[in-house]
Amino acid sequence: MADLLVELVGEEIPARMQTMAAQHFANAVQAALDGLGVWTGEATINGLCGPRHLAIYATGIAVAQPDRVIEKRGPRVDAPDAAIAGFVTSTGLPREALTEEDTPKGRFFFARSHVAGADTTALLGDVVADILTQFPWPKSQRWGRGSFRWVRPLHRINIVFDGQPLAGSFDLGDTQPMAFGATSCGHYFEAPDDISLVGVDSLDEFKRRLASAHVIIDQSDRRTAIIDGAKALAKDVGCTVDETQLGTYIQDIAGLVESPTALLGQIEDRFMQLPPELLQATIATHQKYITLQDQSGAFSPYFIVISNRQSDPARDQVIMAGNQRVLRARLADAEFFWQQDKKTRLDAYVPQLKAVTFYEGLGDLQAKAVRLEKLSSALAPYIDGCDGADAARAGYLAKADLVTGMVGEFPELQGIIGGYYARHDGEPDSIATAIAAHYRPQGPADDVPHTPTAKAVALADKIDTLVGFFGIGAKPTGSKDPFALRRAALGVIRIILDGKLSVPLQKLLDTAAENYGFAAVDDDVLPFIRDRLRVYLRDQKMRHDIVAAVLADAGGDDLRRMADETRSLAGFLENGDGLGLIAGWRRVSSMLAAEEKKAKHAFAATTDPALFNDIEHALHRALTGLPDSDAGFAAQLAALGDLRAPIDRFFDGIVVNDDDPAVRLNRLGLLAMIREKMQLVADFTKIEG
Repeated sequence: MADLLVELVGEEIPARMQTMAAQHFANAVQAALDGLGVWTGEATINGLCGPRHLAIYATGIAVAQPDRVIEKRGPRVDAPDAAIAGFVTSTGLPREALTEEDTPKGRFFFARSHVAGADTTALLGDVVADILTQFPWPKSQRWGRGSFRWVRPLHRINIVFDGQPLAGSFDLGDTQPMAFGATSCGHYFEAPDDISLVGVDSLDEFKRRLASAHVIIDQSDRRTAIIDGAKALAKDVGCTVDETQLGTYIQDIAGLVESPTALLGQIEDRFMQLPPELLQATIATHQKYITLQDQSGAFSPYFIVISNRQSDPARDQVIMAGNQRVLRARLADAEFFWQQDKKTRLDAYVPQLKAVTFYEGLGDLQAKAVRLEKLSSALAPYIDGCDGADAARAGYLAKADLVTGMVGEFPELQGIIGGYYARHDGEPDSIATAIAAHYRPQGPADDVPHTPTAKAVALADKIDTLVGFFGIGAKPTGSKDPFALRRAALGVIRIILDGKLSVPLQKLLDTAAENYGFAAVDDDVLPFIRDRLRVYLRDQKMRHDIVAAVLADAGGDDLRRMADETRSLAGFLENGDGLGLIAGWRRVSSMLAAEEKKAKHAFAATTDPALFNDIEHALHRALTGLPDSDAGFAAQLAALGDLRAPIDRFFDGIVVNDDDPAVRLNRLGLLAMIREKMQLVADFTKIEG
């Protein structure tokens, strides 16, 4: 067994592509080695990536392919001589080397040849070349006169197997191929000399050699170093790192540096008057700095810059001064827009929305503002504590900030900045909060709006979008969803379920269609939302068969009821009565299916009580005493649970296939009655197990 190191050194790989590249590189190498028969059961592989380095380190690789036998079946033994001669020629073996063997299709000639396995070193060059030429970069480029494409110009291809460099080269499509080597490079400024990879015998040794030249090749190690350095500096000034950044900006920052060093900066006092969301967008999103929180959780004036140099007091001061200068300019721009936008009332921006097209065929954004005003008001009666006038006003103003200078510069602040401008104009807090939150939830990890007015406007916005795009035929197809309609539907579901709202969804869809001027709402909108509910409940760890049993009814628009019933049924089927009832249901349905197949028709749920014995009377009384849907789903399930005992007694004491045809038919009718009553509650045919 031997270790394999493949390292590609080039110019900076975009940070967003590095993790994907490392994973794909490792998967591709493993698949190729496995296909060649040199990937053993003890083999492991790691993908590593930094700004200028992409590498894999594999262990447990066989030094040669195993010997193998190639078998080829020829013609029948009684085939014409010409066919046999042709087969002999194709194998390269003498006629005497062929064997005759019986098969289910007759007696055939077989040729078997033993092939010695090739040394792994003879195979690796082609493996790496194939992977490089087929690497799925989202974007790639050519350089020089070559035809080879890579994400950025590639400078070195290092292949070390069992501690020794691999001979060979890679054709770049240029006059001069790139020779394989075993020489990496260190940090641009801190250690620009070459690094020999000859003799590397472990992943730790590879990391150590690069680390000695100030290159941390493992992206997770860089991320840890950044977080540790940032937390240490934050602690020095009595702050903490904003935890929300750990899964977002930190990963991007880790893709920009090879040798991270944390430096502390401070926001000028004049800029601390700006909204914290604006400061966060400017500092973290645009500048890739790390923001901090003070002990009370408020936005701190301190921030952290991650330098790509080793710490040096004089140099750190210069680096920090440069970053402060850049940040000052960015914040000054934000301050300018903040002050200029507030000179105009938010409602005065609404007419300007007429110049912005929502989507072709769906009018402009001013028309959408009017639709949201109407639909938000229509939603208000179904949300406790929601004032219709406030909801209408918030809906009308929700999109106004899209034409402000601030959102033009910082589009990620849409809605949020509108809320600030509304407060500045003296709008009630409920309206300002609704404007700020009406885009939420923007993903599965995002919170839903919490206030009644915000829920109304957020629902209105998403329902309007769904009805509009469905109305012009722009529906999601397959995996394509360019207008994020699945996300909009999921937002509707989450707001309704989290807010415990009972909303007449079909009525609101009809209202939205009227607002557009559509003749009728598209019939696919409600089924689309219900299908998203199915996916949502599955994501909540609900069994797929239970979800299907409750949502099998093609009608219904009360999402809260559907979700509650799914949870109730799941709980019911976990207890003894539920499990016992399902066992009885299976006996009922399987017996009916068998008898109906013979009779070639379904049995009606009709019976003649005069033919009942005591056991049948007891079961019939239990069935006729079941509550209807007005009693509620939980009560219906509890009543079904009470059927367990009479059904069990029926099967224990009754022979369904009685010799008397009338009695037999009556008992089958009783079974059909069980089926009918249970199916009125949920589609138990969907339940598995």
